[in-house]
Amino acid sequence: RDAMRHEKAQSLLHLARVLAGSAEGLTLDEMAEVAGTGRRTVERMRDALEQLFPQLECIEEPPSKRYRMTSGLDGLFQAPTAEELVALGTTAEAMRSSGNHDRAAALASIETKVRASMRSSALRKLVPDMEALLHAETVAVQAGPRPFEDETVLATVRHAVKAMCGLKFAYDGGSTPGRLREVAPYGLMFGRTNYLVAAELGSDEPKSWRLDRIRDLTLLDCPAPAPDDFNLTAFAGRSFGVFHGDAEDVVLRIKPHGAADALGWRFHSNQQVTEQPDGSVLVCFTASGMLELAWHLFTWQDKVEILAPTRLQDLMVNELQNALAAHRSAATRPELA
Repeated sequence: RDAMRHEKAQSLLHLARVLAGSAEGLTLDEMAEVAGTGRRTVERMRDALEQLFPQLECIEEPPSKRYRMTSGLDGLFQAPTAEELVALGTTAEAMRSSGNHDRAAALASIETKVRASMRSSALRKLVPDMEALLHAETVAVQAGPRPFEDETVLATVRHAVKAMCGLKFAYDGGSTPGRLREVAPYGLMFGRTNYLVAAELGSDEPKSWRLDRIRDLTLLDCPAPAPDDFNLTAFAGRSFGVFHGDAEDVVLRIKPHGAADALGWRFHSNQQVTEQPDGSVLVCFTASGMLELAWHLFTWQDKVEILAPTRLQDLMVNELQNALAAHRSAATRPELA
C-alpha cells in the first residue's frame, strides 16, 4: 500500500513538472496522456495539484481549458537523481566520443547548470551514488565516420532556421561539385554523418546536404521559411538512411537462427514484423535508400534473405561482387618485402 502511495505521488510530481515546463499549458486530455491515465483520474490529479501548487493557472480556450504552472516549481521539487545526472554526463561523453562535440558541449553545459542550481547538501548526498554508477558504466565507441560539427557552420544554419532566411554556400558534392547553392533551410539531421535539410530557392523539394561538403556559408537577406506542412521527422523517416529517392516496398525474411535478433531490431519506423511457423521472421516496410539498406543487410550475413524489391537484391549482389573482386585482387598481389 505504501509503495502504491509512493507511485501516485511520483506520478503527480511528474505531471507538475511537465506543466511547469510547458509555456502554453496542457489540456486535460494532454495531461491524461502524460500521466497515462483516464479522464476521471486526471481530473482528480488536477484537483490535487491545485491544492498543492497555488501557482497552477487555468487558461480558458473554448471549448477547452489549458493548465500551466505560471511561476514554475520550487527547486525542492526539481532535484535530479544520481541516475539522471550520470545519464546526462554519459550521454555527453558518448556524443563527444563519436565526434558530436557541439551537442556534447551543450549537454555538459546543462549538467553544470543543474549542479549549480542544487543545494550543496543535496549534491553531497548524490556524490557517492554517482561515483558508483560512473565506475560501473562506460561508453562503447563504435567504428564509423566521425560526423562533421563545425561550430560556425552549425551556428549559421541555426540562425537561418530561427530567422527564416536563406543560405548560400559552395557545395563540394553532387553532380556539379563546387557549384554555388542558394537554399531555404528546413533543419539539421544528425547521425553517423550530419546533414543540412534544405530546398533550393525556387523549389519545394527538400534535399540532404552533407555538412562536411559545405563551404563559404553565408546568410542571404531574403525570407526563406520552411513550408508549414513540412515535418523533419517524417522526412527522415522516408528513407532507410539519409539518401532519399522513390520509396519502395521492402520485404525481408530473417531466417530462424537470426529471428531473436530481428525481433529486437528496428529496421525502419514503419516496419511490420511477423513471426512465421518455421521460426523465421518477415520484416516489411516502405522506404527509399536501397544502397544504404544493402550495406546494412551485409552485417546480417546469412541470416537474411531479400524477398523484395528486385532492385535491392541486384544492389546487394553487385556490392558483394565488387567487394569480392577487390579482396581477391589484393590477395593475389605479391607480399611486401
